[in-house]
Order: sequence, then structure tokens, then C-alpha cells
Amino acid sequence: LGLSGPPGAGKSSFIECFGKMLTERGHKVSVLAVDPSSSTSGGSLLGDKTRMTELSRDMNAYIRPSPTRGTLGGVTRTTNEAILLCEGGGYNVVLVETVGVGQSEFAVADMVDMFILLLPPAGGDELQGIKRGIIEMADLVAINKADGDLIVPARRIQAEYVSAMKLLRKRSKVWRPKV
Repeated sequence: LGLSGPPGAGKSSFIECFGKMLTERGHKVSVLAVDPSSSTSGGSLLGDKTRMTELSRDMNAYIRPSPTRGTLGGVTRTTNEAILLCEGGGYNVVLVETVGVGQSEFAVADMVDMFILLLPPAGGDELQGIKRGIIEMADLVAINKADGDLIVPARRIQAEYVSAMKLLRKRSKVWRPKV
């Protein structure tokens, strides 16, 4: 599964909870977390793993943070090979967390079985949903952080994205993206 979304959408937190649920059900989970590299120093914080503390201690999980090193598209130059290595190593679920910063961070969509776009409830209006780019590539749009005071805005943004998705050309004859 490939996961993307804007900063603050809760990608790492989602992966932590989802990954724990999967390992509790007997799955072996690999997480390939991609962090941006500095254009000045070339360095990267590789901080996504720090938001997955429980999952990082799980014996049935493997988390590998990697820097983009200037590669565009939200993944690294070797993400596809890393996915294959994880599958070959016995991990039956591979989650790829992209850099997730904009409309063009969807190279992972061609590497995975399902591409999920995570959005916060305050993620914009319906016009944001019909922009070409990342929204066209999503197999699933998940509105995250939809609890407490954010339930009403989450339902509103869900309805707006459902409406917007109807305007986009379908990529598959058998699957209609869900929101």
C-alpha cells in the first residue's frame, strides 16, 4: 500500500495504528518511510520512525526510513527494489509512506497494489479535489483525524471529495476510487 497526503494529515500515526492492527492479526508488516532531503545540506531527519514507537518495537514489523536524496515523486530512487526485498523477506504487507507534500507526489502509485491519499478534515474545498495530479491517482481517499470536533468537517470534506471524484476520468474498469 502506498500512502501520501499533506504534512500533518497523520500518515505516520495512521501507519502506526494500522500496522499494529495488522501484526496483531498475524501479518508481517514492512514500512518504507520516505523523508525529504535538504537541498542545502543533502541531509534528512528520517523522523517518521519516531512517530511509530510501538510498531518499531513489534517483532513482526520492520520500519526503514529513507531520504529522497533529490528524487522527485515522493519516493526514493530505490523504493521499488526495497518493496521487492521486503516481499522476498517474508513481509506480506508493505506500507510505503511518501514524502507527501503536493500534487505530484504519486510515483508510488505505479509501485503498489493500492494508493491511499490521507487528508485532514480541513483539507480544502471541492476544488482541491478536482485538481489534476495526486487525486487522479488515488484508489482510496481517507479523511483522517475524523473525531471529536472534526467529525462534521470530516463528513463535509468526504462529501465534497465524493462529488469531485465523479468528475475525474476512471483509471480502471473494475475499481471506482472510494472516499
